[in-house]
Amino acid sequence: MQYDHIVIRYGEMSLKGKNRKHFIAQLKENLQKKLFEFPDAQLYKTRDRMYIQLNGENHEKVMERCQEVFGIQSLSLAIKVPNDLDEIKKGSLYALTENKEARTFKITTKRPNKQFPHGSQEMNQILGGYLLSNSEGYQVDVHEPDVEIRVEIRHDAAYITSRKVPGAGGLPVGTTGKTLLLLSGGIDSPVAGYLAMKRGVSLEAIHFFSPPYTSERAKQKVLDLAQVLTRYGHDIKLHIVPFTRLQQKIYQYIPEGYAMTVMRRMMLRIGEELAKKRSILSLTTGESLGQVASQTMESMNVINEVTNYPIIRPLVAMDKLEIIDISKKIGTYDISIRPYEDCCTVFVPKQPKTRPRREKIHQFEDQVDFSKELQEAVDGIETLTFKEEQTATENKFDDLL
Repeated sequence: MQYDHIVIRYGEMSLKGKNRKHFIAQLKENLQKKLFEFPDAQLYKTRDRMYIQLNGENHEKVMERCQEVFGIQSLSLAIKVPNDLDEIKKGSLYALTENKEARTFKITTKRPNKQFPHGSQEMNQILGGYLLSNSEGYQVDVHEPDVEIRVEIRHDAAYITSRKVPGAGGLPVGTTGKTLLLLSGGIDSPVAGYLAMKRGVSLEAIHFFSPPYTSERAKQKVLDLAQVLTRYGHDIKLHIVPFTRLQQKIYQYIPEGYAMTVMRRMMLRIGEELAKKRSILSLTTGESLGQVASQTMESMNVINEVTNYPIIRPLVAMDKLEIIDISKKIGTYDISIRPYEDCCTVFVPKQPKTRPRREKIHQFEDQVDFSKELQEAVDGIETLTFKEEQTATENKFDDLL
């Protein structure tokens, strides 16, 4: 007897009603992609569970990969046995004795298969008595047991587990549309992308590159961040915008205090243009309210004016320490803190306006024709496609537009 399956439990997908099948199908597709490096593992689903038959694959590595997939509430290593009382007893005893440090236990039985002759409470008593009679040094504790043996008697078989591992939660990536992430090389924007994916959103990303003011190493940070984000979703396209000429013109003709605000407005204009061409319905940023001058309520109000696209701000109510904690958890922090600056940090004015006024912005922008530089930036976009199984250096350029 051995653990040979992984049980996957759905989260809020269970509440999706008529759309439930779509969400489950997308989760299965995402899991199949995640399991590409485990060719012997087989994935199958039922209405309210999904199962991985390990067939000798390393269960720890498989579970680690599954924990990166949004839409999973929890997962457990499981023993699959026939719906036979003696086999269930043996499987339960194995699950108990494999927990070497446990001294107290609890049995919890669920019986979706109502044709099985013993009810849930009766099974709890039968199995509890069997385990006490066939082991030494164990006691029952229904309140705070060292191990809880869970038995699910389903129509195809019984599944026995002893430990529940939390999943990533959220919704399967690909179920709620696509967004365009404004991806800098900093800490915040990759975390925003991760949290957007947690709500089922697919990502494309846009990065504004300003050589020679920003270096190839700064650009490489962004490529590496995009690569890490593929662990949590589908393939990611990264659109790199040549931003130097437009940025130079902004800082040449716009008063210093308003230059950052105008620059952010230009970024949204370019982002919206790209989103239209890519059939993307929203933009996502790493803004956190009040964190810097361009993220005050007044600044957001003025910057948002240039687009009617929804702007998703997953970090808007988080403080920096919360954001850093998530970045460490998802593996982007060490990349983000590399000492290479992006275009936003290189051109930060000494005294940016924290409460810019729309009429002032209109006045300054009306005095300068940015249309040529905007079009050049859009036309010069290059696109990289990142796939999870690739390394950052293996990605290839695609033609765009």
